[in-house]
Amino acid sequence: MHKERAALEREYATKLQALARKAADKKSKKDAALVVGAEPTKAWGDDALQRSTLHNAYAQLISSMMDTAQAHISLADSLNAQVIEALKVTEKRQEEAKKKQEQHFAKLLSERDRVYGDRNKSKQKYDDECAEVESYRQKQGRADDRHAERAAKQFESQQVDMQNNKNVYLISIATSNKIKDRFYDEDLPSLEDQFQTLQAQLLERFVVIMVQAQLLQKGHLDTLRTHIEGVEGRLAAVNPQADQELFIEHNIRPFTKPGDWVFEPCAVHYDTGDMVVEPAPKVYLQNRLTKCRSKLDELRPVINTKRKEMESFSRMMANNVGIDKAANREEATDSYLEAHHQLTFYLSSEYMLLAEMDVISEALSGDEGEQKPHTFKSTSFSIPTQCAYCKSSIWGLSKQGKTCKACGISVHAKCELKVPADCPGSRGVARSASSAGSTMSRSSTISKSSSQSATPSPSSFAPRDSVIHEALPSAQVFYDFTPTSPFELAVTAGSNVQVLEEDDGSGWVKVADEFGGKGLVPASYVQVVEAASSAPRPPPVPSATTRPRGGGQFVRGVYAYQAQGPDELNVQEGALIELTGGPRGGMNYADGWWEGVDSTGSKGIFPSNYVELAQ
Repeated sequence: MHKERAALEREYATKLQALARKAADKKSKKDAALVVGAEPTKAWGDDALQRSTLHNAYAQLISSMMDTAQAHISLADSLNAQVIEALKVTEKRQEEAKKKQEQHFAKLLSERDRVYGDRNKSKQKYDDECAEVESYRQKQGRADDRHAERAAKQFESQQVDMQNNKNVYLISIATSNKIKDRFYDEDLPSLEDQFQTLQAQLLERFVVIMVQAQLLQKGHLDTLRTHIEGVEGRLAAVNPQADQELFIEHNIRPFTKPGDWVFEPCAVHYDTGDMVVEPAPKVYLQNRLTKCRSKLDELRPVINTKRKEMESFSRMMANNVGIDKAANREEATDSYLEAHHQLTFYLSSEYMLLAEMDVISEALSGDEGEQKPHTFKSTSFSIPTQCAYCKSSIWGLSKQGKTCKACGISVHAKCELKVPADCPGSRGVARSASSAGSTMSRSSTISKSSSQSATPSPSSFAPRDSVIHEALPSAQVFYDFTPTSPFELAVTAGSNVQVLEEDDGSGWVKVADEFGGKGLVPASYVQVVEAASSAPRPPPVPSATTRPRGGGQFVRGVYAYQAQGPDELNVQEGALIELTGGPRGGMNYADGWWEGVDSTGSKGIFPSNYVELAQ
């Protein structure tokens, strides 16, 4: 409107009157939608429009323009420099802020759906393990006396795995319910409040610019002072909160939150919704509870620091008023929203950890073991070493096992959480995460005015995959083998397979092929591929011309993401990232986080919901 008016000011009164009529027509078409919404749920009339402070102010502004038939060219120049350009800047900033909010909402939805998806995956894994239990039960029944003991051990081991996966499934149900509650009880209301804040700020900025435009006319044309003061009064009366309440009054709709998920038993295995607290699964739960508490101890100081940051920016927003401080207030608002977004995801991580701790603690009923956890570190084994848990061999240079630095025992990576926390060299763990009044061990190391680079990124608290993927040895097939039972796997000479279970004296090994098939093959038909040397080599130091190699699979950025830690990658919208390979790289890195290599050769992790698979 002011852009056209600046041009019409040079053509004097007749053109100005035409512009005023045009503005009034546009107002009459859009007024109702702006005041009571496009689809109001309550009947409204002209009295509702008159209650809108913005409607009244805009009506007064048009009336003032109708009375301003004569204007000078200098006024047009002043309007162009101090009003029109300011409105363009405000509009651009508002659109950018709105886009960020929409991206934040999309990310919230994606994060919620990811947690929902993890629950479905846990359900499928649990069903698969139940089927495996039934399969081993049948095999045990057909086994002769010579293999009866081995079949019984296999059945018992598979039953423990099934119970662990059941617990993982129940945990994922609790986590999904917590995230669902937070999404509908906190995240959505908070997002609506943020949109209201942006809309109120837009109106306030608009009012400031409009008042400035009237001041220009007041100084140039004293004869129009009465009309200008009338417009100023209406603009000063604009009350964003009152207008928002009027809009809400005409757009109230019923809403019901979705119900909670419950345990769904497997179709082929009778089971209940109770956590399994047999001796072996109980150890797994005790160790998992300890890990959750450790992560929570690290997370809570960061949450407190980020909350103080957000409160500081909120005070800055409240203290900056007037046109001379509007820019500072907008910067403070941007910083406030960014801090609020980060805090939202930190709190989501806290909710997930608390949900996991609650369901595990309830199942354990106070029996948390000796609370002397082992300090396991990944280790390479150049000679076969017996696993302290499953008693089978650990061997290989690919760090498929772990050793406790305190007591010296070694276990497979997959057996880590199955070992009781009774390390004789451990001093025990503090339960500060479960006590509201406890002092966080890391709180003294976090600065009160921490910067983004000093604050841990949300990826550092993301729960790693509950099912630990072990680096399995490879073997080469020397002869073709045709299966004669559903428990065997067809292989061809020259192909490579991964050894899942070594020969226990029965003459059979369990392997997996490159197509995902699993089964037994004769041990004499394959040979494990040995490492080139008997000692682990140190990792090579990358040179300026060396770049990390990916796994050949690419993803494309859907949203822009700024790295928040040295281990993360920036994601550009439309840019390609090559996923890394290996059992702990690429999509296997962690829940909600993938690892890849960007176009510059930098390697790092990034949120999986910010990208899509490249076709």
